[in-house]
Amino acid sequence: MINFANVVCIGRVFLAFIAIAFLFHKHISSTWIAFLLTIFAIWADQLDGYLARKLNQASKFGGILDIACDRIVEMAYWIAFAVLGWVSIWIPFLFLLRGNLVDSIRAYYQEKGFTAFGEKTMMKSSLGRFLVASNFSRFSYALAKALAFCLIILLHTNVHWSPLAGVAYFFVYFACVFCVIRGLPVILEAGDLLLKTEN
Repeated sequence: MINFANVVCIGRVFLAFIAIAFLFHKHISSTWIAFLLTIFAIWADQLDGYLARKLNQASKFGGILDIACDRIVEMAYWIAFAVLGWVSIWIPFLFLLRGNLVDSIRAYYQEKGFTAFGEKTMMKSSLGRFLVASNFSRFSYALAKALAFCLIILLHTNVHWSPLAGVAYFFVYFACVFCVIRGLPVILEAGDLLLKTEN
């Protein structure tokens, strides 16, 4: 049986790549197409989770695939924006560093039976669980990145709204700060692993 949630998950990666390709055409019409495709790619991130629950197709592999696709999409946008000169180069490096560190730690805990989110989350402290695993934090972080991506693209269309640049870059830097805030608890709570030898 086809796992439609996983198909949508992979499909949104290709959708994001197509959107990014349109950005490099550097025409207003192409940028508008990229803007609309980006909205669909972001919406598809919610759709795959909905389908997994609705069709009873949630799985451990699906959860890992979802995180992997999230990483690919966000890095593709940040790198594209940096290449186009729309954001500083340190921004994709920040997300790359944080993503690799956190995902490596999560992979270790995955083998121990823990998950990144949900009831079996690897987070030990209540603050860590709130910042990393709570639905509020996850939604807020996803929303910050979604707004950053869409508004940065919108900034390079023919929309003439003077506060747009300020609003767009507010969400870019807000997403950066949120990235660090959500990554630190994972790194700090797993810090004792660096000082221990496995038996």
